Amino acid sequence: MCNTHHPNNIKATKTTSKEGVCNPDEHKKWNRRSFLQALGLVGGGSMMLANTNLTVSRPSPLSLALSQAETDKILIICRLGGGNDGYNTIIPVNQYDIYANARPLIKIPPSEFINLEENEYAMPKPMNKLENLWGDGQMKVAHGVGYEDQTLSHFRGTDIWANTNLTEEERSGFMGRYFQELYPSYITNPPESPPSIQIGSIGNLIFRGPENDFSFAISDPRRLEQYIDNLGYSLDPAPDCTYGDRLNFIRESTNVTYTYAEAISEAFNRSTDFGGYLEDDNFARQMRIVARLIKGNLGTKVYMVTLGGFDTHNNQIQRHQQLLNSFSEGISNFYADLQASGWDDKVLTMTISEFGRRLVENGSLGTDHGTVAPMMFFGTGLNGNGFIGEHPTLPENPNVGFNAESTNDFRQIYSTIMKEWLCIDSDTVNNALLGAEFESLDLGFTCGGVSPNIPGDGETLSHIVTYDGGQTFININNPETTHVDITLFNIIGQKVATLRNEMLLEGDHIIDVKESAGTRLSTGQYVYRIETGTGEFSRSLMIS
Repeated sequence: MCNTHHPNNIKATKTTSKEGVCNPDEHKKWNRRSFLQALGLVGGGSMMLANTNLTVSRPSPLSLALSQAETDKILIICRLGGGNDGYNTIIPVNQYDIYANARPLIKIPPSEFINLEENEYAMPKPMNKLENLWGDGQMKVAHGVGYEDQTLSHFRGTDIWANTNLTEEERSGFMGRYFQELYPSYITNPPESPPSIQIGSIGNLIFRGPENDFSFAISDPRRLEQYIDNLGYSLDPAPDCTYGDRLNFIRESTNVTYTYAEAISEAFNRSTDFGGYLEDDNFARQMRIVARLIKGNLGTKVYMVTLGGFDTHNNQIQRHQQLLNSFSEGISNFYADLQASGWDDKVLTMTISEFGRRLVENGSLGTDHGTVAPMMFFGTGLNGNGFIGEHPTLPENPNVGFNAESTNDFRQIYSTIMKEWLCIDSDTVNNALLGAEFESLDLGFTCGGVSPNIPGDGETLSHIVTYDGGQTFININNPETTHVDITLFNIIGQKVATLRNEMLLEGDHIIDVKESAGTRLSTGQYVYRIETGTGEFSRSLMIS
C-alpha cells in the first residue's frame, strides 16, 4: 500500500510511492460518497487522528457574504447542559406562595431576591453580576420555553433542541441545514474562518448538516494551543489511483482543522485579554476565548459555549447556586469586555437547555426532569430589558408529577433570531426549521431596524423580499425622500450589480432585481445592501 505519514507526525514532508503499488481494480467500485460512508463522515460524523477529534467541515462563504452587508452581528448560543431549573433561576414572585409550598427546602427566600420587576419576577443573589445588565437594558427573559409533548430524556431532548424535529429522529441541526442549503457538498478548500465554533463540547447536532458538520469543535478550551502547534499534512501529489484520492481526501480533511486553528490563532493573537474573568473557571475561560476571537475579527458568526452540571436531582441548592454564579460572572465579564472594545451591540447571547425541572422538589433536596424553562438573552442590541410571553400558570396544589405547559415555542425563538438578528430570509429560515413557519417575537431588534413584516414606522426604512412568477422583488417603504444606494452581492461577497443609486421618494417602491441588475444573474442566493443617510439595511434573497 502507498506510504503515508504516521498520525503523530503531521509536519509537512514529502510522500513517495513505488510504481505498481496501488491497484486500481481493488477500488474501482468506490466513489467519494462511499468512502465518506465507510469513514462514518456522512451525516456529520467525526474521526480521531493522533488522539484528536477531527470534525470534517465543509467550506462556507457565509461570513464573507454577510460581512459585505450590514450583518457584523454575532450569535452566542450558551448551552446550560443537564436541564436548568428555571423556577430557581427566574423566580415567579407573583406566584410565590405556590412556588414556596412546592419546594419548602430548596426555595429562594425573598431575602435572596434580585428584583427584575417589582412583585413579579426575581433572580437569586448568586446571579447578582447580571443585575447591571438588566438595569442597563441588556437582558431579556422568555418565559416557559419548550414544546408540546416534551421528552424528559437528556439525549432526545438535546437532539430536539438542535434538530427541531419533535416527532422523528433527525440527524441534522437547524443551523447545519441552513449552511447546507446555501453552500452544498464540498469539504475541501475551506474559507478563512469556520462558519461556527463550539467550545466546551463536541458532537452537538445544531451545526450538523445532512452531509457535513459545520463547526470547529474543541471540547476543552485549553486544547486550542495544541491545535495551533501543528502545520498539517503535505499535499504533494499522491499516487494517481483511487487509493491516492482517498489519501488526499484525508489529508485535506485534516488540514481543514489546522487551517481553522491557524485562523483562530491569528485572531486570538490580534486581541488582548480583559481582566475580571474568574480564574480556573471553565465557563469563564470559554467566554474569554470567544471574546478574544470576536475582538480579533475572526469572522465567525455563530459560537456555542457550554456550562454543564444542571442535572440537579440532589443537593441542588449549593450546586445550582455555584453554576448560576459561574454563569453570571462569565456573562457579565464577557459584555464588559465587549463594551470596552465597542463590540457589545453586535453580539447577542441566548441560553438553551434540553428541558427544565419540575416545580415540586423531590426527596433528595433536588428536582427531577421537567418541561419548560426560561431562556435568557443578553446584549446591547436588545434595546431594553423585559419579558417575552407569559409565565406558565402554577396550580394551587401541584402534585409531584406536575409539569407546566410551554408558553413559548423554542422554534419561534430560533426563527426570530435567524430572521431578525442574523438577517436570514424567511423562506430559508422555514426550510431550516423543517418547514415550520413562525411569526417573529419582539426581542427588541429587527433586521434593518424594523420588522420585516410591517410597514415603516415613519422614522426608518423598511424592506421585504417577495417572489412572483419566477421573479424576485425588493419591496421598500421609505419614510422620507432620501438618496439610496442599493447593491447586490453574491454569496462570496463579490459585488454583482448596483440596483439603485438615486434619490428615492417617500412611499412604497418595488424593485425588480433581475431587471435592475442589468446583467445575467445565475440561480442561487444573493445578499442586497441598502445604504441611506440614516443607516444600512440588508437581507438575503434567491434568484430562480
